[in-house]
Amino acid sequence: MKSRQAAKRAMPRELATETSDGITIRHCHGIDEFEACVRVERQVWQSSDIDVVPIPLFVVASETGGHVLGAFQGSDLVGFTLAVAGWRAGEPFLHSHMTAVSEGKRDLGIGRRLKLFQRDDALARGISLVEWTFDPLVTKNAHFNFMRLGAIARRYLPNAYGITTSPLHGSLPTDRLVAEWHLRSARVRRVLSGTSRATPLPKRAVRISIPANIEGLRNSAPEQAREIQSRAREGFQKWFAKGHVATAILPTEGSMDYILEPGIPA
Repeated sequence: MKSRQAAKRAMPRELATETSDGITIRHCHGIDEFEACVRVERQVWQSSDIDVVPIPLFVVASETGGHVLGAFQGSDLVGFTLAVAGWRAGEPFLHSHMTAVSEGKRDLGIGRRLKLFQRDDALARGISLVEWTFDPLVTKNAHFNFMRLGAIARRYLPNAYGITTSPLHGSLPTDRLVAEWHLRSARVRRVLSGTSRATPLPKRAVRISIPANIEGLRNSAPEQAREIQSRAREGFQKWFAKGHVATAILPTEGSMDYILEPGIPA
């Protein structure tokens, strides 16, 4: 009995946040709340059953060192983040597999609040790295990852998940950049505090341009979209192999440009 009580006391206290708009961010528990996560997942990705992340994985994540975080408005789940535990180079990290916010709730900052809660939860458990994958063609997500969170990227995964049934992917290969969020880094602290300032790019920095209309091309001109994706893949793989790191994304006339800098530390 004593050892069980001691183990219970040693477990980290779960966090919870509530904001003035009535959105509460907290851990999800139990099948009912995991079912609500799957409903949001289906709404966002509109995938066939074969591509839906099922309830058992939510259970496994929450019970094996990962977490399932929910954004609640009253009793309604309006967003979630699912992360699984990982281990690399002798250190723990979280792989944040999915973050989704319900339609109609996407301009309320819920996604950022989920990620900030994720950071607090990870740091409270002694975890200083969170990773996730994202589509390099979706530049809105890239802006969020680099410019709002302070993540970097130095790995490119061609067709990471295969061709999926989600209309969001437009039947293109699911090429992905791997975001690295080094939670204690000076870069992340600057970005989250709002103290980052524009600085001149290093002379050896390079740009990879993504046309601003790429999202529309997925369905209207899929072959053109595939060519753009292929060129971007070649560029990322070339410069990552040379030691460059993607650190930012900036708007230019008619495009969004990824900025890759040489040898930037985490």
